[in-house]
Amino acid sequence: MRIVVFLGLLLSFALAGYVTITGFFLAKSSVDLLKVGTVAAMLLQEETPEDPLMLGYRGNPMQALSLPFQILPVDTPLGPTEAWLVPAQGSEVGRAIYVHGIAGAREDGYRHLMTLHQAGYSVLMIGYRNDPGAPATADGLYGFGLTEWPDLEAAVAQFSPGPDGPGLLIVAESMGAAILGQFLARSDLANRVSAVALDSPALSFSEVLYHLAEQGDYPVPGAIAWAAGLVLPQLTDLPLTEAEVSGVFASFPGPLFIAHGSADRIVPIASSEALAAGRSADTTTVFWTEADHLGSFAADPDGFRAAFTDFLTGLAS
Repeated sequence: MRIVVFLGLLLSFALAGYVTITGFFLAKSSVDLLKVGTVAAMLLQEETPEDPLMLGYRGNPMQALSLPFQILPVDTPLGPTEAWLVPAQGSEVGRAIYVHGIAGAREDGYRHLMTLHQAGYSVLMIGYRNDPGAPATADGLYGFGLTEWPDLEAAVAQFSPGPDGPGLLIVAESMGAAILGQFLARSDLANRVSAVALDSPALSFSEVLYHLAEQGDYPVPGAIAWAAGLVLPQLTDLPLTEAEVSGVFASFPGPLFIAHGSADRIVPIASSEALAAGRSADTTTVFWTEADHLGSFAADPDGFRAAFTDFLTGLAS
């Protein structure tokens, strides 16, 4: 009996040690991903595409899509940064702001831009802190929306028609959704946003941690993600426990579009599915695919355009 108890204790200690050590390395790798330059270095290893509708393409709207544009300075709290303003085709029916994800770029929004342009939207494609050419933070970290949302607020203040004008549509991808969620939760200008479109939205840092643990094929991923969450405050001053915006979008009163792929290796589709299920059906448009992160457009371009166009048509009605 004593041997059984001893073996049980030994196994428990071994499991606790495994969870603690693996949780530490998961926390460290997640913080490393937030370091400016880490994801960008990974992307540099991939060949730059020539198709402007593919992620990774670089070139302004005229070079990419033959669309006239203006360079618009935006005064953020850390200093000025540049945005691209693409006027609507014909009469303007609305205004939209595009917010890219971690280590992304304004060009990533070209998959949405043509549809918005043709539907009569003027589109402001913004950058934010730690982007190339934008002000850098002292800690050299992306904040998963916790630090970037004032830069979006600056763009909204400058580009929105005003408190009495028609509301803005915000299109946000990946960590851009986390930025938008923090803006909607914290900004006095949140009521200027009347509609939201999300692609592979990063809604919860804790759920991203759990998903990364699952993707690593770790046993007991929940325990490892929990341990990682305990370690995170020792590795960064960012209050990442506050990086949770699912509830913000669930209670958002305006129309919401969500695109997400079930093979997403970074952000779990379950977060988007739960968000859609918790909202009113007549104000939520979904487009599910089997694609990887931000891959739904590439997986089904015609289907994506049709779903997004239907969403925009509903905003005009």
